[in-house]
Parts: sequence; C-alpha cells; structure tokens
Amino acid sequence: MLYDVVIIGAGPAGLSAGLYAARARLNTLIIEKDVAGGQIVTTEEVANYPGSIENATGPSLVARMVEQAESFGAKRTTDTIKSVDFSGKIKVLKGEKADYETKTVIIATGATPKKIGCPGEKELTGRGVSYCATCDGAFFEDLEVFVVGGGDAAVEEAMFLTKFARKVTIIHRRDSLRAAKSIQEKAFANEKIHFMWDTVITELRGDELLESMVVKNLKTGEEKEIFADENDGTFGVFVFVGYDPATQLFEGIINMEKGYIITDDKMATNIPGVFAAGDNRVKPLRQVVTATSDGAIAATQAEKYIEENIFE
Repeated sequence: MLYDVVIIGAGPAGLSAGLYAARARLNTLIIEKDVAGGQIVTTEEVANYPGSIENATGPSLVARMVEQAESFGAKRTTDTIKSVDFSGKIKVLKGEKADYETKTVIIATGATPKKIGCPGEKELTGRGVSYCATCDGAFFEDLEVFVVGGGDAAVEEAMFLTKFARKVTIIHRRDSLRAAKSIQEKAFANEKIHFMWDTVITELRGDELLESMVVKNLKTGEEKEIFADENDGTFGVFVFVGYDPATQLFEGIINMEKGYIITDDKMATNIPGVFAAGDNRVKPLRQVVTATSDGAIAATQAEKYIEENIFE
C-alpha cells in the first residue's frame, strides 16, 4: 500500500499531524514503537496546555488525541523503523514487522531522558533510579528521594514527589535553579523540599536496590557518601537533566544540529517530502503546545507537497 503520509512517532506532535492529515482525507499511518503519547504520558499534570483547565493528566490528554486522530481515519500500528530510504520520490521505511511506502514522511520521534552517566546508574535503573516521577513515585511512599536537575521539569517533578516521599532533595550542579520563577516559588515554599547546591552524583551503589550514592561538591571538590536510612534500606533518585533527540536513524541523511533536526518554519527538512515535528527538531521551546503546533503545520505542508507533485 502506498500511503500519502507516514508519521514516525505517536507523541503529541505525531498525533496532531495524524489528526490534520487524516482530516484532509490523506491516507495516513502513524507508526509508534512503544505506547502512544511520548514523554507526556509520564506527566501527572498538564497545567500549561491551553484549555486543560480541568486538571488534565498526560495520559488523559493523549487518550483524547488518539481518539480524535482515529475518528478522522488515521491508522496506527506498532513497529520499530530500522532504516529509511528517502532518495526517491516515494519514501521507503523498513520496519521490524513490515516495510512502508509513502509520498511524505513526518518524523515525530521526540526525545529521551538524558542520563547522569555515572557508575551504577544503568544497573540500578528500576531499582531506585528513575526518570519518571509519575511512573515510579508511588513506590517511594514515606521514603526519601533525590531529584537531579534544576529546570522546570526537575522542580515540577520534585513537587509531585512530595505527595509520596517524606523528604525530597533537589541536587543541582549550580547554585541557583533554572526553572521558571513561579515554579521556584512553589518549591521554596514547600516544607518537604530541600536543596543540595553545586553538587553532582558521581556514583550510585547497591546490590538489589539503591543503597547509597557518592556526591561531589563542585566548588570545594569534597566527596561524600550518602546512605539510605537503615530503617528504609533504600531511597530514590529521579533524574531530570534534559533530553537526547531520538534521531540517530536519520544521521547522515537529514541535516541536524547537535542531534536535532533542522527544519524551516514549514517543518520541512532538507529532503523534499520529509518533515519533522516536535521535540526532535531545532526550536526554542519544547512543550506539548509547540509539539502539537509543529504536527499541524507539518501535516498541512505535507498535503500541499502532495498536491504540487506527481507520483507514479
């Protein structure tokens, strides 16, 4: 089958693109390697998305987006794309389950959480180390947790974790937060939230569970080991230090900047018929609202591209 549009990724950008493309009566397929929603499904509260005044959660917002895209005829499938051929007018995507031919492609692969990069992190992921407060916060009921990072996401997730943990300490490599002032004010006013400034984690230790961590003060050079309370036996480390764009598949094919796809204001890449939308492209703000906007623009431009070109 030859599709009009194949969208890689079913986060807000991909679902928005699917909605607009299908509504334009384009034969639309959304391919997602995992569950729909991308990063937003790990978000407890989406307070800054216009119209979400009824305390919408990430999962509830995604569920609506999926339903809306499918109601207009967008098809969805689960597959992992292993390689692409963008050399011809018809684009070919080779997946683990099938190959897909399409007139246009919208890359909406998003980004993945960055790691601390210290010894023990990989081994203890899921055993005390997490990148998703919504997913794992409840496991740390009445325990102590540490949040690594100083941006909006780190501070917001730290506040969310106070619902479960008895104490939340934000570890930041600088001496001040980067989060928005309104978010900082809420954090400083929360009695459960504490701060460890100018500090990084250099090692995470434990056998079956996270039992201790080594931290280093960047100003003094002093290192110390912090142990779990002996009555608890473990504690949590939640990492929110940014994201890496999921664009490795397109390296050497599409123009990028530090791993992010370069597009114009029409979401077009350097390859005709290939567009990008969402957190994987070069942009000043990566939020749900900008992802959905990108998806809408990409889909309407894909429609225009199809109208202006002849496909045999």
